[in-house]
Amino acid sequence: MDKPKPAGPPPRTPARAQDWRVTVFRYRGLLLLPIAIALVVFGQPSEFSAVVGIAIAFLGELLRVWAVGYSGATTRADVVTAPALVTAGPYALIRNPLYVGNAMIAIGFTVAFSGGVPLGQWFWLLVFALAVIITVYAAIIPLEEEHLAHAFGMRYTEYTTLVPRFVPWKGPMVASKQQGTWNKKVILNAEIVTIGWFVLMVVVVILKLTVLRGYVIIL
Repeated sequence: MDKPKPAGPPPRTPARAQDWRVTVFRYRGLLLLPIAIALVVFGQPSEFSAVVGIAIAFLGELLRVWAVGYSGATTRADVVTAPALVTAGPYALIRNPLYVGNAMIAIGFTVAFSGGVPLGQWFWLLVFALAVIITVYAAIIPLEEEHLAHAFGMRYTEYTTLVPRFVPWKGPMVASKQQGTWNKKVILNAEIVTIGWFVLMVVVVILKLTVLRGYVIIL
C-alpha cells in the first residue's frame, strides 16, 4: 500500500508590499495632486519665473504627448497592463518617458511659482515636489518592470540593457530593434486629463500674477 504523500507548502499569498504598490499605481495621478495644492497655496510667481517654469512644464507635456502616441490609452489604466512592448519613439531613448514628463511638469510649475517667495520657501516646495514624485514612482516603476518582464521575457530583458530608465545617455536604440508607431488619434482620449490639468495650472499662474497677486502664505 502506497504511503500518502506529505502535503506541500500552502500557496503563497500576495505580499503586502505588492498590494501597496498596486494601490499606489491605481491612484498615481491623485497622489501627485498635493504638489499642485502646495504650489497654489505657498507659491507666488513672478513674470520671469512664470515664463521659465511654464516652458519647462510645456516640454514635459510635449514629452508625454510623444510617448502617449506610442503607448496608447493603456496609460490611463487602473492596473498595470501592456498589450505590446513599445520600444520606438521616446521609448527608444528612455524606458519611462511618461514619468520623466510628469517630473518635468511638476518641477516646471515649482519653478513657475517660485519667483515671489523667499528662497528657503521655494527650496522646501521643491523638496516636497521631488519627495512625492520619488515616493510614487519608486513604488510603481518596479511593479511595471516586473509585469513587463513576466509578459515579454527576454525581449524586455534585452530592452532594459539597451535603454536606460530616465536619462538618455546611451542614445537611441538602433532602428532595427524599435517597435511601435505613433498614433495621433489616441492623444485626445488618453491625454486630455493631463492637458486639462496643465491648462488649469497655467491659468492659476496668470491669476496669481494679476488679480490674485499677493495671495500667498509665507512660512
